[in-house]
Amino acid sequence: MTWVPSKAMVLAAGLGKRMRPITETIPKPLIKIAGRTLIDRCLDLLAAAGVETAVVNVHHLGHLLVAHLRDRARPTVRISDETELLLDSGGGIVKALPYFGPDPFLVLNADTFWLDQQGSGLKRLAAAWDDARMDILLLLARHEQAVGHEGPSDFLLGPDGRLSRAAGRSDGMIYAGAAIVHPRIFVNAPRGPHSLNLQFDWALKDRRLFGVPLEECWITVGTPDAIAPAEAAVAVCESG
Repeated sequence: MTWVPSKAMVLAAGLGKRMRPITETIPKPLIKIAGRTLIDRCLDLLAAAGVETAVVNVHHLGHLLVAHLRDRARPTVRISDETELLLDSGGGIVKALPYFGPDPFLVLNADTFWLDQQGSGLKRLAAAWDDARMDILLLLARHEQAVGHEGPSDFLLGPDGRLSRAAGRSDGMIYAGAAIVHPRIFVNAPRGPHSLNLQFDWALKDRRLFGVPLEECWITVGTPDAIAPAEAAVAVCESG
């Protein structure tokens, strides 16, 4: 049986500014795509892969997200409350580190997903993890399989799986919002707000940032205009 981290961090505390006016009344993770909320689609991916516990951070209208998740059975949900101070992706993980212990864990963005009822995408990510060589392993999407993404590539994927920054190029890979990280990369991390890109840069410097391509269609929902294409992509994937 393929090893998969038993715990995950779900980054759900953003302000959702680009999704206004929708996010004036609900947090972005509660936006529905084809009848299912973004946060539930994210947690469904974790459940399908066999993840036992998900730590979800909350900030903007966090009480609505907490209420929505109260009865979620798989995975078990723990809340990391950032109501008083939004910590960004890296700072949010640092605050939640006591939940994870010494073992590698998954990190997922709550506003991206792919259709995968068997958990195969996260299982492939876990199968590629090499603790001796890696501090962070990213799931990546190609531009042609991405729905809702605007802009250049994030990384270039080397033949050995190592990553480098794409630096504005459009012929590389997109970070698909899912990763395995080892807690050692946060040993010297600041306690306040900061982006996970800081840890990406640390891992890049030490040549310990790697990537794995996603095989499924990847969907990101950043603006209200992205909802309709996302729902159309879901309809196509589910019909065929």
